[in-house]
Amino acid sequence: MASQLQQARESTTKNETSRSRGAQRKPAGGVAQARAWSAVLFRRLAVLEEGTSEYQSVRNALVEANTGLVGFAVKRFSDRTEQVEDIYQVGVVGLIKAVNRFDPDYGVEFVSFAMPTIVGEIKRFFRDTNWSVRVPRRLQELRIDLARATDQLAVELDHAPTTAELAGRAGVREEEVLESQMAASAYSASSLDAPVFHDQPDDDGTVWAERVGDTDPALESVENLIALKPLIAALPLRERTILSMRFSDDMTQSAIAARIGISQMHVSRLLAQTLGKLREHLLAPS
Repeated sequence: MASQLQQARESTTKNETSRSRGAQRKPAGGVAQARAWSAVLFRRLAVLEEGTSEYQSVRNALVEANTGLVGFAVKRFSDRTEQVEDIYQVGVVGLIKAVNRFDPDYGVEFVSFAMPTIVGEIKRFFRDTNWSVRVPRRLQELRIDLARATDQLAVELDHAPTTAELAGRAGVREEEVLESQMAASAYSASSLDAPVFHDQPDDDGTVWAERVGDTDPALESVENLIALKPLIAALPLRERTILSMRFSDDMTQSAIAARIGISQMHVSRLLAQTLGKLREHLLAPS
C-alpha cells in the first residue's frame, strides 16, 4: 500500500513531465482517443517483461492516460471537500491496481474494469479512516443498510420503525440491529473539551472533561501490591505458602493446617506474625 501511495504521488506530481515524453506521449483528444491509446498501451504491455524499465514506462503511461477516471470518481464524493486531496491520491492507488490487474482478454474496456476498482478503493479509505473507533466491517455495512431501511419504513408505516421491523426488512436478527445501532455511535467522537450545553440557555461553560471520569479507588491497592511484592519474596517459604493458601486459594486456617501438617492455632499465629511484619515494613518511612 505504501509503495502504491508513493507511485500515486509521483503520478500526480510528475504528470506533465511524463506526458511530454515522445514515445509514451498521450495523444491529444477526448475520451475516445484516451481509450484507443490505452488499448494500444495494454497490447504493448502484454508483450513486455515485467520489471523492465520499458514495462514500467508503459505502465506509468497507462496510469497517466487514465487519471481522468480518478477525477470523475472523486466528483461522486464532492461533499467531502476537506479530504479531496487524500481522496484523489487514494483514487490513483485504485487506478494503479486496476492497471496491474487488467487483462485485455477480459473482453471489456478498461474504463468498465477500472471505475469499480477506483470507487471501491475510495470507499475502503472512508471505511478505514472515517470511524473514530474501528468496528467490524459487517457492522459498518449493516449501519448503512439500516439507515436506508429506516427511511423506507418511516414512509411506508408513517412512524419510526421498531427494532423488529428493521430486523425484518434487513433480514437480520434483532440483536444484530441493536449491535449495529450501538456501533453507529462510534462513527464520530466529541472532544472532552467540548461544552456540555453548547448553544443552550443553561450553557455555563461546563465541558465534558468535568463531567466524566473519577479517581480510581484501586490505584492505592496497586501501589500497595507493588510495595508488598519484594517484602513477600523475602519471607521464608512456609510463610509464603501459608499466605498464598489463605489469600490466593481462599483456604480456611483448618484446611491450611491439614495441608501443611500443623495445628490450626499454629497457622493462626504464623499468619498474625507474618501480616504484622508486612504491615510494619509497608508503613515504615522510606
